[in-house]
Amino acid sequence: MWSNRFVTIRAIDLERAVRNPRVRDAIGASPAGGGAASSDQALARTRLTLLGLFTLNGLMFSSWLARIPAVRDALDLTAGQLGIVLLAGSVGALATATVSGIVVTRFGGRFSLLLSTIGFAAAYVLIGVGPTVGSVPLLAAGIFLNGVAFAIGNVPLNVETAAVERRMGRTVLPQFHAAFSVGAVLGSLIGALASSLAVPLLGQFVVTAAIGTAWRLAALPHAVLEPSPGRVVAQDVLPDVAAHPAPARRRAIGSALDAWREPRTLLIGVVIMAAALSEGSANDWLALAVVDGFDQTEAVGAVVFGLFVGAMTAVRLLGTRLIDRVGRVPVLRVSGCVSLAGLLVFGFAPTFETAVIGVAAWGFGAALAVPLGIAAASDDPMLAAGRVAVVSAFSSVASIAAPPLLGLAADSMGARRALTLIAVAMVVSIALSRRVAPLEPAIGHDAAPASLQVGAGGSAPNPAAPMMGDADDRTPITRPASPAPREPAGVGCLEHS
Repeated sequence: MWSNRFVTIRAIDLERAVRNPRVRDAIGASPAGGGAASSDQALARTRLTLLGLFTLNGLMFSSWLARIPAVRDALDLTAGQLGIVLLAGSVGALATATVSGIVVTRFGGRFSLLLSTIGFAAAYVLIGVGPTVGSVPLLAAGIFLNGVAFAIGNVPLNVETAAVERRMGRTVLPQFHAAFSVGAVLGSLIGALASSLAVPLLGQFVVTAAIGTAWRLAALPHAVLEPSPGRVVAQDVLPDVAAHPAPARRRAIGSALDAWREPRTLLIGVVIMAAALSEGSANDWLALAVVDGFDQTEAVGAVVFGLFVGAMTAVRLLGTRLIDRVGRVPVLRVSGCVSLAGLLVFGFAPTFETAVIGVAAWGFGAALAVPLGIAAASDDPMLAAGRVAVVSAFSSVASIAAPPLLGLAADSMGARRALTLIAVAMVVSIALSRRVAPLEPAIGHDAAPASLQVGAGGSAPNPAAPMMGDADDRTPITRPASPAPREPAGVGCLEHS
């Protein structure tokens, strides 16, 4: 026996290996869910469910953002005051993101998604009530709760989509973010239609809350891949893991906190922060910048925002093959340059038509940064919750900084010029793009104890087993005794006391 040791199995993806007959024979495991067929059905169902939830998030999010000019006018807010009110959502998201990884690790993805559902319902009612009764504090409370609900649900959604990608063996994670973008396009169109028809804010947001709650509750049973094949392998290979769930759980929670000390995770967080600053600034200010900068109507501003989101959607749908062919790092670098150019064109364009072209380029370039960062943070599935929570916190920091700073800048230089200030963050993201590269094998040390071999005869692992990870996070590879068919690189972590 050994204590306080973590053993990470990285030679194959355990979640897929459990469906491989030769690997099951080698470790004596049983396929989860009654075999590969039922497992594939569960995978397909979960994928569709998650696509639906991402679409719903985008629809609700964008339909509210498209009505920001109406909210501002109803409460007679200046750009600076509006930025401070929008800050409430970022504060809520940041406060929750710091603990969301622990919540997911401790209570599971379904529980976190249920909390998120309740939070969203209450938030949208308050967002509608605040402007209707002329109460800025009620609006701020709704925006704060909206940030909390988003953060608590964001981690399980991204962890599960990363798990789906690993099991499918090809890049699909951007497609989930494309679903968000599709929902955002629909939401912006709904917002534009509601604005043109003078639909009251309260009526729109109460209906949005009701539809969103019903949709999420119906999706909850299928949103999480459970039971996890990887978990079955873990219990079969190391039965004491199942026999000591409390110590294992405490160490899992500790690993979620340890992610804050990993240089690679923190630098990925900076990349995500720059991407969130770019996308979030467009979400908060693009429609308003079009209205004020070019003397357009709110409906036109909503349509231009829809163009930005539509450009993102197209690249997220078509970019998966490009990522598989070229790799994460080159795609992120080129995307950053295109996004930067588009932003500057929008900010300094002499005509509305030229600015619209800049918005499209800005959206094209902004599309893949967040999915690539999430994929990089989720390379190790058993540590994904903690790492996704960390990079989500960086995203929340960007959201906290952007609304008040851009609002203050907009008061003096206009919203359109103020948006160009985020170009600095885009340059930083381009410079750090290599940090999203997949973890690569490296020769290391600290091999696992001899009793941990996963093999047909239960023999000990090779003490000189290669390690995977960067210099700050290397863990031993163990392999089944008999060779299995080549699988996409995957990660699984077993804990033991």
